[in-house]
Parts: sequence; structure tokens; C-alpha cells
Amino acid sequence: MHQTILIIDDEKDIRTALSGILEDEGYQVLNAESGAEGIECACQELPDLILLDIWMPGMDGLETLGKLKAQLPQVTVIMISGHGTIETAVRATKLGAFDFIEKPLSLEKVLISVANALRLQELKVENAELKRSASADYELIGETPEIVAIREQIRRVATTAASVLISGENGSEKELIANSIHYNSPRRERPFITIHCSSIPEELIESELFGHEKGAFSGAASHKKGRFDRADGGTLFLDDIGELPLGTQVKILRYIQDHSFERVGGVRRITADIRIIAASARSLQQDMVAGIFSPDLYYQLSTISFRVPALRERLDDIGLLVQHFVARFFRREGGEAKAFMPDAIELLRRYSWPGNMRELINVVERILIVAPGRVISIEDIPHLSGEPLSGMGGSLPLDGALSRTALRDAREDFEREFIIHKLEENDWNISRTAELIELERSNLHRKIKSYGIDVRR
Repeated sequence: MHQTILIIDDEKDIRTALSGILEDEGYQVLNAESGAEGIECACQELPDLILLDIWMPGMDGLETLGKLKAQLPQVTVIMISGHGTIETAVRATKLGAFDFIEKPLSLEKVLISVANALRLQELKVENAELKRSASADYELIGETPEIVAIREQIRRVATTAASVLISGENGSEKELIANSIHYNSPRRERPFITIHCSSIPEELIESELFGHEKGAFSGAASHKKGRFDRADGGTLFLDDIGELPLGTQVKILRYIQDHSFERVGGVRRITADIRIIAASARSLQQDMVAGIFSPDLYYQLSTISFRVPALRERLDDIGLLVQHFVARFFRREGGEAKAFMPDAIELLRRYSWPGNMRELINVVERILIVAPGRVISIEDIPHLSGEPLSGMGGSLPLDGALSRTALRDAREDFEREFIIHKLEENDWNISRTAELIELERSNLHRKIKSYGIDVRR
């Protein structure tokens, strides 16, 4: 579709010259010979760009610009003047003009200014779309009372700088809630840094968190900044915080209390502005009783706390969740979208989902990749290995009695296919893929080897 440019100028020769050069460049051109006519045309046609003369009889260009911006705030306007002054240019800029071109017109300069203005307009649209996509990615989907309450709690908490503790089973969207708090906070333009505490060896965790000085330990050949440095001004998400050693917990507690930390091997305290959000699938209260989690850190973190319900506690949200994951998949992968039939959704609602949201996402993506048609029916749902929920009409229909060997083979086929798909997504980078699917890198290596996956691409 051609981009539309409206020329508002009382001089016919100027309109004719500009129309000719712009049409030669492939633009669709509209003309108006007065400010009033230009405003009416702009409101009806919604042009992508307006070229507006300043000196016109009756309503001049500056008055026209003011009225255009009042009625169409997003419209892009380039001012044209035969008797321009710095004062006039400043006034036009303050009223929202994109550029100011003086007569006699240089057609080359006009084309450059038009191209720049339209490119800026495209970037604004792209930026708005990216923000909408980001907002959707960080939105907690569902209408069950527990999810509605969490969304409201996020809205209230996000504007503060208080530390937050999120509890819930593995795979239950704890990181999504942390992301949502960050995205809806004044820190949204600053970094959101995640560290999975259970995936880093105990002897390296403090270096990863706080950085280290040169010579701090064997192998520390140079100075290194840690996650606290990277998160300055933003948010640090500590997943599986219960896996941290007590000594490291004490150092995090001290940071929360005085907003400073020391690098490993250093003596200077470094000040940083970081919001701490922590999460745990374990009971930290029980860990306190067992003496493996700091009560002081727990009380600091749990001033604001979230409990994320397991997926089996919110099965009425399955339909909305599947719809969201399908849209996200095709937004990322492209191709023709697919739709789940009601009977397929109902079958998914009858499963207990021991792997929670992570399992649902994996199952949905596997179906979208493997199912041949655009409509997903009950026949496209894979054999789900967990137990059906009691009181939901008996066992899941698994197309007859399936032997344990066949079930294991089906799961292994899916896992192999899923790993290959995720490796392709990440350009066959094993470390990045392991982090994405939340699997130890060594475990992923073992699975790649056992499934005979060729990663030499």
C-alpha cells in the first residue's frame, strides 16, 4: 500500500512541483490550497505525512499546525517557508513539526526529509507493537479468582521498591510474575537480571552474584563484575533462593539493608540501586526450622509475598492459556495459525499437570509443531503421562491400553523432538538452550548424546 502525503500550500506551482516529484517516488499525493481545506482533508484521509506552507492567506501554517495537532496528535508535519526565521522555526518545532524546509525548495532535501519523517513514523509503530508484545509476554493470563487477585497485587506492588518473595511449585510462572512486577514498575527501562541459584556451583555463586577482584581465588586472572553490577537501576530475580549457602544469604540480606555489597576478594563496598525479587519452590519456613535458611532474610523478603497456584488449581484457565500460547508461538515462528477445538481443550482440562505451566507450554508447542492440520482435535493431543484428576469422568482417553514401553517411547520421542526444536531456536547453542528450558547443561549434554542428536551445525 502506497504511503499518502498531503500538501497544503496556496501556491499552485509549488503543489504541482511537489506532487510530481513525490508521485515519481511512488507516494500517493493529496492537495489542499488552504489551512481549512487541509485540516478537513487530513481528518478524512488520515495521511501518513503533511507538507505544510507557513505563509498562507487567512489561516496561516502555524495556526493550521496547531489545529492539526489538536485533532490528529500522531500526524507528522514538515513545514515549508519562503521567508523563514529562527523564531518561526522554533515556534513550529514547539507545536510539533518534524522538520522545517525553506524555499526555494531543494527537491533532494525534500525527498530526504520526507523519507526520514516516514521512517520515524514506521519506527514509532514498530516500537508501539513491540511494547504491546512485551506487555502480552509479561501478562498473567487467566480469570480464576486467584489469578485476578495476583494481577491486582502486582499492580499495587510494582510501583514500590520493596523486595518480594514468590512461592509456588516448579513450572508455575514465578519468573513471569517477577517479570510482570518489573515491567509495570518505574524500572521497566532498566535491566531485569535473572540468576537460577540452583544451577550454579556453590563455590562460584558469590562470584556470579557480586563479581570478584583479580587474584581473589585460583583462576581469577582479572577483575569481573557480577549480576549485582548488571542489575544496577533495575531488578535482580533470584530463582531458587533456598539453594543459596547461608553465608551468601547473609550478604544478600546486608545488601537489602544498606544497598551496598563487596566483590569477592575486595574490601570496598559498592553502592547499587537494585530491587530484589526472590522465588522458591521449597518451603523456606521449613528450611528456617532446619537451620538452612536465614530467618532475617526470610522476613526481609516476605514483607510482600505471592503464592502462585499450581495449574491443577486453576483448570478453568486452560482455554485462555492455550489460546495465549498459540498466539505467542505463531507470533514468534510465523506461519498459519492453528486453533484448538473445544473437545481438545476439555481433554487438556482433565489432566493434573504435574509440570504446571512449563509442561502445558511444552505440550502445546509440540502439538503445534507435529499436528498436520490447522484445527487441533482430540486426536492430536499426545498421550499425557500424569494421572487424570479424580471426579473428572475417569481416565484420559489414550486410544486403548498403552503398554509402559510404548508410553515411555512416546515420551522420549516428544522429548527428543522438543530438544531439537529448542536447539534450532537458539542457533544450536547448548548453554543458552539449557538455560531456556531450565535444565542443567550437563544433563542436556547427556540427553543430546543419548538421543543421537547431531549438534555440529
